[in-house]
Amino acid sequence: MERSWGLIIAAILLQTLTTASLQARPATPAEESELRRMTQELLDAVAPGRTDVWQLYLHDRLIHVDENGIVRTKAELLKELAPLPAGLEGRIAIDSFRIEVENNLAIVTHEDQEHLHYFGQVLRSRFRSTDTWLRTADGWRLIGQQTSAVLEDPPSIKLTREQLCGYNGSYSLTAEIVAKVQCSELGVVVERTGRPKAEYLPEVIDVFFAPGQPRTRRIFVRDDAGKIVGFVDRREGEDVRWVKQN
Repeated sequence: MERSWGLIIAAILLQTLTTASLQARPATPAEESELRRMTQELLDAVAPGRTDVWQLYLHDRLIHVDENGIVRTKAELLKELAPLPAGLEGRIAIDSFRIEVENNLAIVTHEDQEHLHYFGQVLRSRFRSTDTWLRTADGWRLIGQQTSAVLEDPPSIKLTREQLCGYNGSYSLTAEIVAKVQCSELGVVVERTGRPKAEYLPEVIDVFFAPGQPRTRRIFVRDDAGKIVGFVDRREGEDVRWVKQN
């Protein structure tokens, strides 16, 4: 996936270099206004599934990477666009917008706020996209987009002192690397060999997170009798296993 993205950007840069020398410059107010307007039009077209807007502004050689890491072509992306189902209402608005222009290329980074009414409940999500626009004879066309979700810490639950202190102990990754866990007022404090202490808060029973690090979880593991025998550090579905010593 990364190789494909790099090749398309390299191809675009090579194309522009053959027509003019590469001179980076700030976008003009007119360019920024136009690309921001077009970007918002694309966002407005998501909820109603307006493929006509996306058909107009997408380059035929588009490479699109969504927040789940799925890579799509223009045809594949247009096929996926559809109105939100009954019971769902949503809107997406640009919250921040940055742009740089080099000859016929514009690189735009924008952060967007989504408000989704999901069967009576309101969900708020943020997304950050990096867009590559190519100036063509027909105007600006979106030739590359990569979107990621802006993650936030989950809500923390309240556990009793007894529950929190039940996680106390020493856990080993190797013979030399040990993490000492001690209960605190709100969660547990972990002191790992060679690193400063860090506090983890409970998301649910046996699952903890470090504030400011929403991509990772520390999950305590129990045996069939319910005794804690270790924990795993989980990131993007991959686990690093630690074994309890005492």
